[in-house]
Amino acid sequence: MSETKTTILTLPGTQVMHRTVARVLKALTPPPELTISDWADQNRRLSSEASAEPGRWRTSRAEYQRGIMDAISDASVETVVVMSSAQTGKTETQLCAVGYHIDQDPAPIMVVMPTERDAETWSKDRFTPMARDTPCLREKIADPKSRDGNNKILHKRFAGGHLTIVGANAPSGLASRPIRLLLCDEVDRYPFSAGAEGDPVNLAKKRTVTFWNRKIVLVSTPTNRGASRIETAYEESDQRQFWVPCPDCGESQVLVWGQVKWVKSDRGEHRPETARYECIHCAAKWDDQTRWATVGKGEWRARRPFAEIAGFHLNEIYSPWVRLEAMVKNFLSARAGGDQAMKTFVNTSLGETWVETGDAPDWQRLSGQREDLPAGLVPEKGLFLTAGADVQKDRIEVDVWAWGRGLESWLIDHLVIEGGPADPACWARLSELLGRTWQHASGVPMSIARLAIDTGYETSAVYGWARQVGFAQVAPVKGVEGFNRASPVSGPTFVDATIAGKRLRRGARLWTVAVSTFKAETYRFLRQERPTLEEVTAGAAFPPGTVHLPGWVDSEWLKQLVAEQLVTVKNKRGFAKLEWQKLRERNEALDARVYARAAAWILGADRWSDKQWDDLERQVSPTELGTPAPAVSRPARPARQRRSVRSNYMG
Repeated sequence: MSETKTTILTLPGTQVMHRTVARVLKALTPPPELTISDWADQNRRLSSEASAEPGRWRTSRAEYQRGIMDAISDASVETVVVMSSAQTGKTETQLCAVGYHIDQDPAPIMVVMPTERDAETWSKDRFTPMARDTPCLREKIADPKSRDGNNKILHKRFAGGHLTIVGANAPSGLASRPIRLLLCDEVDRYPFSAGAEGDPVNLAKKRTVTFWNRKIVLVSTPTNRGASRIETAYEESDQRQFWVPCPDCGESQVLVWGQVKWVKSDRGEHRPETARYECIHCAAKWDDQTRWATVGKGEWRARRPFAEIAGFHLNEIYSPWVRLEAMVKNFLSARAGGDQAMKTFVNTSLGETWVETGDAPDWQRLSGQREDLPAGLVPEKGLFLTAGADVQKDRIEVDVWAWGRGLESWLIDHLVIEGGPADPACWARLSELLGRTWQHASGVPMSIARLAIDTGYETSAVYGWARQVGFAQVAPVKGVEGFNRASPVSGPTFVDATIAGKRLRRGARLWTVAVSTFKAETYRFLRQERPTLEEVTAGAAFPPGTVHLPGWVDSEWLKQLVAEQLVTVKNKRGFAKLEWQKLRERNEALDARVYARAAAWILGADRWSDKQWDDLERQVSPTELGTPAPAVSRPARPARQRRSVRSNYMG
C-alpha cells in the first residue's frame, strides 16, 4: 500500500499569524506555581550602579524580604503594607514584584512615587538597570532607543500588560487607566491631595476596582503619629513582626532599640564601637555577625487575625547592611541635634512614627519650679532678648524673654499695654518699649533684639505701626497650623498694607510661623527633668532648652502658658491630622512665648556657631576697657526719659 504525502501550503503572512497566536496564548497561560522570592532567586540580577552587592539576587541575604515578596504573590492577600525604616531593601522587594509580573504573570502595573521627579528617578536609576541586567526581562521590554513608543521613561509596554510610573502630585496620571498591580512607594511623602481630586492613595486604588485579582502594595517610612498614612494602613492589617531566636537560649523575640547596649568610658564618654544587641530573655550579647545570622533564622508572626491585609513592620536592627555602631552614632548625634534630628532617627532608623510632644504640663508643677529671679534682671547666661506681642481688642500683652546657649530661656518681664490697636497711645507705649533696656547680671544694659508681633487681629494697624518703627527690630508674624521642624519660620514676604486709608503695594514684611512646632517644643522643654537645687549648687547644668520661670508670675499666667493640648482629629474625608485645641479661653502667655521664640529663630539663634555664642558672651562681660554695647541689639539711642510701662496685672 503506497503512502500518501500531504503537502501543507504556507500562505503569505501565516507564520506571522502563528507567532501572534502563540504570544496571545502565552499571555493567557496561567502563571506557574512560582513565588516572587523563587523567581528573584532564579532570575534577578543586581546592577552595579543600583546596588552595593551586584550579581545574583539572594533572598537569604535579608531573609525577612521573603515573607513580604511572597505575600504579594499570595492569591489570598489583596493588600500588602510595609512600614519600614530605611536600609531594609523595601524598594528592591517592589522591583522584584514588578519583574515577576512582567515575566511570569503579565498585568497592567502602576508604580506611584511621591512626585513626578521621583517617578523619573525610579524609572531611570532602579527599574531600567534591573530590566537591562536580568536576562528574562531584557527580551520582554522594548529597546529604549526604539521609536515605537513601547519603552518610554514613565510608560513601558510588554506582552500582556504595561508598566506606568506616576507621581502622586499628578492627578491625571493616577486616573488614567485600569490597574491590576498597584505599588505605592513612600506614601507618607504624598501630598494631602492630588490637585483637587483628593487623597492620591484612594485615587490610585480606584484604578484597581475592575480586577478581581487586584493587588495593592503600600510601602513607606512613617512620619508623625496620627498623620501617617502607612501607620494607619498597618494598624488595619494583621500586623506582622519578625521574630528571631536567640542563639544562646533559643527564645524568640522582636528586635527593639531598647535592647541595643553600649558602654561608657570612666569619663562618661559613649563608646559606640562596643554596641551589642542584648537578648531580652538571657541577656546574651550579640555582635553584628551573630545578629545577622540570627535574623536569617527568623519568621513573621501576625499580631491580629488575617483579613486580606498583610502588614509588615521592620527597623534597621534587622538590616544586614547596617552595623550597630553606626546606629548608635546616629542616635547620639540625633539626640544632640534636637527634635528634628531625633524625629529623623525615629522615622528612618526605627521605622516608627514620631510622637509630637503636645500634652500640656500641669501648671501646679510649673508653679513649684519657679525660681527666685528678680523682675527685669537678665541672668548671667542670658545673652540676648526677644519679645512676643499678642494683640487683643483692648490691650497688647508683651512677654520679654532672655535666651542663652542651647535655647535655654528666662522670662524677664511681662507687660500689659492697655488701650488696644484702636488707641494711638497704645502703639506709642509699645514703641517706647523698643527703646527700653534691661540690666544684665554683669551690669550691661540690654535692649530687645527683635520683637515679633501677631498680625491676626487688626492686621492693618499692626502693619502701619511696624512700618513706622521699622522692620529692623520688629517682625510682624502670621501663625499657620502644621509642623515644620526643618524651617518653622519662613519669609519675609512683602504684603500689601493699608496705611491711613491708603493701600501700599508690598508695604509690609510678613514672617510665617508654624506655631505647632514652637508650641510642641515649649511643652517638651517644660517637661524636662531638672537638676535639684543641691545638684545645681554642686555645679550641675540645666539641660538645653530649659525654661526658667520667675517667682513673680502668678497662677493665671501659668495657666495661659499651658492652655492648649495637641489632639488627633479626622477631617471630613476621614484623614487624621494633629490639631491644637484650647483647654481654656485665655492663652496669651503661650502665644507670646511662641512669637518670642520665632523672633529668636529669625535672628538666627538656631543656626549660630559656637564662635558666635562666644562673641555674645564677650559682649555682656565687663572689661577693663569699659562696658561693651548691648548684646545683639540695635545701636544705643540718645538717652531720653522713658516712662516704664508696667501693669498692675502681676501685682
